[in-house]
Amino acid sequence: MTDTFYVTTAIAYPNGAPHIGHAYEMITTDAIARWARLEGKDTYFLTGTDEHGIKMVQTAAAEGITARELADRNAARFKELAGRLDVSNDDFIRTTEPRHHESSQEIWRRMAASNNGDIYQSTYKGWYSVRDEAYFDEEELSDGEDGKKFAPTGAEVKWVEEDSYFFRLSAYQDRLLKLYTDRPDFIAPEERRNEIISFVKAGLRDVSISRTTFDWGIPVPGASGHVMYVWVDALTNYITGVGFPDAASEQFKKFWPANLHVIGKDIIRFHTVYWPAFLMSAGIEVPHRVFAHGFLTSEGKKMSKSVGNIVDPHEQLDLYGTDPVRWYCLREVSFGQDGDWGREKFINRNNSDLANNFGNLAQRSLSTIQKNFGGALPEAQPTEAEHAIVATAIAAIGKMDLAMKTQQIHEAAGELTTLLNAANLYFADQAPWGLKADLPRMGTILATTADIVRRAAIAAQAFVPASAAKFLDALAVPEDQRLLSHALSASGVPAGTVLPPPEPVFKKFEHPKAV
Repeated sequence: MTDTFYVTTAIAYPNGAPHIGHAYEMITTDAIARWARLEGKDTYFLTGTDEHGIKMVQTAAAEGITARELADRNAARFKELAGRLDVSNDDFIRTTEPRHHESSQEIWRRMAASNNGDIYQSTYKGWYSVRDEAYFDEEELSDGEDGKKFAPTGAEVKWVEEDSYFFRLSAYQDRLLKLYTDRPDFIAPEERRNEIISFVKAGLRDVSISRTTFDWGIPVPGASGHVMYVWVDALTNYITGVGFPDAASEQFKKFWPANLHVIGKDIIRFHTVYWPAFLMSAGIEVPHRVFAHGFLTSEGKKMSKSVGNIVDPHEQLDLYGTDPVRWYCLREVSFGQDGDWGREKFINRNNSDLANNFGNLAQRSLSTIQKNFGGALPEAQPTEAEHAIVATAIAAIGKMDLAMKTQQIHEAAGELTTLLNAANLYFADQAPWGLKADLPRMGTILATTADIVRRAAIAAQAFVPASAAKFLDALAVPEDQRLLSHALSASGVPAGTVLPPPEPVFKKFEHPKAV
């Protein structure tokens, strides 16, 4: 039976246009999904938009449009960005869809019916952040000027009093701590796990899960005037996307529980405390793992509308193209830590890793095959040098696989770079261009180098998919021979295969001139 793999991004809040942080999460999650497919796993990848909540109402009002019009417009922008980033999602979920309303109301009913009823009605009084869509305890707040109070995120909070339904989160403290103990890999990276364990050990309070001050949301079943608080609605998207609550859904049976949720570190609490507790209450299995990535700065500074340094991903894609943008996000930033979007670093990374390293190796070797062998892949008569570089390639790809299994994406990309460095060194040391009097030896070097490019390109499909496909096409690799197992196997493209004339795949970018 084929292994399955279900991976999701967090769903983006579309009260504004997507920024580079949204692109980063899409790209990294896509690399994970693509790698699972390279392993031969039956993979399902979900992304989408979280369209309810007070922020949407306020933003729409400020623009003079309805919340629905705002949601429709901005959801389309996120879909467009996913397409431009070559993201291979199988579904794009919107929380305004009827299927999601049905799913959210069903999980609510199950939570309300569980045990002695995990949902009860009371009055909420407390500090609320519109920006975070979250409530905060007094001790979590900091004081500002004019008596204002601020959440740990820096967002201003307001005192709120309203009729609300609550979820008995306090009843799940021990079960959550047991989950973290029994499954130490449930939360990653380690510092996020430690953060959540400390939070839960400090004691959990019941959480408000409905609102009555606005109506832009999913109605609470059987409760007039109440809409679901955004986190019940939003988190449920992960089961909606695979067919819940259809009891006969083969897709749900096949893919749930999710193998991995990829999220930003700012929403780790909701995904590793609220979400598993909701699922436990509803009698649904919890996901296997939640990985929280860091944030991107811009030229070393926090991105801010007031500073005017928010990076528009569409501008970067217009300037540099999709695969260079993808590669920078995957290689430059240690996944799980904060990173920086810097133009100089971007150009250096592209020119060094892609243009000079990967592109040059392929172009030089394939052009020499065209020139000296009429485009036909020569026969290889390997010596110790060839056996060594092939062994290096197989070992590097094996290390990539191990790194990707724990979402160490930057480490996997680094292993690919190491492999290409070794291949370029082999090519330079063997100097096939000087062996015109010894065509069998020249052919062996060129065939071996082409085989290394083939192996590297197969692995690179998770990172730079369009470019990797061009390399594989240039090597006449059949579509059904582009899995990870083919990159690790002894056999490759048969000698005598006629290759098309190679064309450059990556281009170098110039550094901006000093003014």
